[in-house]
Amino acid sequence: MSDSSTVLKYTPAEMMIVVAARALAGVRTVFVGVGLPNIACNVARYTVAPDLELIYESGVYGAQPARQPLSIGDPTLVTGAISVTSMADLFGLYLQGGLVETALLGGAQIDRYGNLNTTVIGNYDNPKVRLPGSGGACEIAINAQRVFIIMHLKKRAFVEQLDFLTTPGHFHGGTSAQELGIASKGPQLMITDKALFDFENAEREMQLISLYPGVTLDDVVVEIGWQVRVAETLSETAPPTTDEIALVRGRLSSGKQSGGTGEA
Repeated sequence: MSDSSTVLKYTPAEMMIVVAARALAGVRTVFVGVGLPNIACNVARYTVAPDLELIYESGVYGAQPARQPLSIGDPTLVTGAISVTSMADLFGLYLQGGLVETALLGGAQIDRYGNLNTTVIGNYDNPKVRLPGSGGACEIAINAQRVFIIMHLKKRAFVEQLDFLTTPGHFHGGTSAQELGIASKGPQLMITDKALFDFENAEREMQLISLYPGVTLDDVVVEIGWQVRVAETLSETAPPTTDEIALVRGRLSSGKQSGGTGEA
């Protein structure tokens, strides 16, 4: 693969995928779902994390799907897998055993401490929208060594107060999650389609660390339901390269295989 830095036109979603892939540099094990996180993981395997092992909630470890999976129950996830086991064994032996280095999660709502809601919008007993619920997200978040969150930056999603706490992040901030016995280090990165955030402060509060090309601070602030914390050094994220965009649009998104690894 060349080191070309020529920039193509790209969408915000493609930028988000590329940033997520770069964040996986050197990672060995990642718990991942379908959709954008799955594409990001496969981009990482071709670029910054060639030894990355993909783990799926359905019981597949080390998957090399022949195409983009439609769900976590898609039979294509078995392709080239190191191990296929029950969900109970995957969660009990791999996840709770501390063998998952990084997890990629998303949600319908997130607050300043990285807590997630995937249960309801509105009142729990009479919600505006009833969402799929936790699935394995809560267990993944509290047992994976660290968590990366990937979501589109929208004010309806970045809220001061969650309608329901489905998955704990840094809970009330500071050391409150550890005081509850949560083993995970919690959310480390918040990857969006406009900017990148981390939680590297004593309060474990989401803070803006990098703007994507062409995005202003005002563009970010207007989409967040609380006063945005900005890191002392605010950088600009490098745009995708032609190689990264080609991976996202080509053999990964289209389901074509290349080489001996067989990723979608």
